[in-house]
Amino acid sequence: MEEHGQLAFADFQESCAMMWQKYPGSRQSIPLGIKVLFGGVFGAGGFALVYYLIQKLHSRGLYYKLAMEQLQSHPEAQEALGPPLNIHYLKLTDRENFVDIADAKLKIPVSGSKSEGLLYVRSSRGGPFQRWHLDEVFLELKDGQQIPVFKLSGENGDEVKKQ
Repeated sequence: MEEHGQLAFADFQESCAMMWQKYPGSRQSIPLGIKVLFGGVFGAGGFALVYYLIQKLHSRGLYYKLAMEQLQSHPEAQEALGPPLNIHYLKLTDRENFVDIADAKLKIPVSGSKSEGLLYVRSSRGGPFQRWHLDEVFLELKDGQQIPVFKLSGENGDEVKKQ
């Protein structure tokens, strides 16, 4: 009886193995369609992870943080947007969003209870290991109204004019 039970289990194992094999006797035990499906899922997941990490990288940059500080401390901009202030992800495919060694230019989507718009940020630095400073920050609301938030003025960049 035990031998019969062992044979039945062995037959079951063999039939399962045959069912999952593309060709009997081959080492390929997972159908191609399943491989493609899992490859697509892992590929999309990998892309989403990279997109998220790039967003985090930008939001931790000093050029981004300085602009957010200016927006949050600007009463006219806060009043126009309305509380609470929501900062949304950058549109990474927008050619106007770029950061290189010495310059950063961003369009940051923002919204509040009253309105929404884009926070335009221009920032620069003297070299790769120098500190970022803001050149200009302004808020453009969806109705087209522009609110100057910050502008660096002066020949040497030593005068700061908070709008």
